[in-house]
Amino acid sequence: MRENKKINEIEYVEIKNSSASAKIALQGAHIFEFKTRDKDELLWLSGESDFLLGKAIRGGIPLCWPRFGNLDKNMPQHGFAREAIFELVDIKELNENLTEVLFKLKESKESRKIWDYKFELEVKFSISDILEIELKTRNCDSKEFMITQAFHTYFKISNISNISINNLDKKYYLDTLDDKVKVQNREITIEQEVDRVYQGVENDIVLKDLDRTINIKSSGSKSVIVWNPWIEKSASMSGMSSEAYKEFVCIESANAFEDFVTLLPGESTELKVSYSQED
Repeated sequence: MRENKKINEIEYVEIKNSSASAKIALQGAHIFEFKTRDKDELLWLSGESDFLLGKAIRGGIPLCWPRFGNLDKNMPQHGFAREAIFELVDIKELNENLTEVLFKLKESKESRKIWDYKFELEVKFSISDILEIELKTRNCDSKEFMITQAFHTYFKISNISNISINNLDKKYYLDTLDDKVKVQNREITIEQEVDRVYQGVENDIVLKDLDRTINIKSSGSKSVIVWNPWIEKSASMSGMSSEAYKEFVCIESANAFEDFVTLLPGESTELKVSYSQED
């Protein structure tokens, strides 16, 4: 079953099948709720999100594209896709437990003012007891272009003091708080502000939270970002309460920094991720 609804200024589609339910905004092709029948909500959504056009939703899974971060001064932080209105192309109920939702974005006069390329961006969500997302970029121009990108996923957690992030041991990462390259020597626990870009990651990541385990499986990328703003930054950020840092952790599958993708005319690339939960 699907329904088109609206929160404030933001139109979204609601999907329900026998396995799971989801809410996906047309702005940014942004999934902001996902819940399986027998598990807790997977994604964190800020209660401060005001759902206004032209303003990114705080929480869920924002799509960072065609840039991750703010290295390109001619472009908004994390690119323009998360504030663009996508076309809802199709919804397929493949069986009672699986629904596919397809969105598309093409260049516009507005996008070409800040990124002068012809492109086609497709986002496919597979809603079942596993959440799968595919982000496909196609170069429709006569010249090559470069992208960085990320699924900026906010996971809802019991408390930041209860979690650990596993399978990044021995990986190098850039600590963006002091701009130094370091090596991870153990599982990740968070006791202060964290903003790290792990490189050369091709294995699955595991988030453990009390009696719940979330498995993150990615393809088409070798970067993983781990982020929590902690106390001071949480209090100063838009769309976030001062206590919000306790409620979520971001683990982002990405092509970041030197893990960028260059596409020749006519070429395409796919970034994929799946999230599964177990007790």
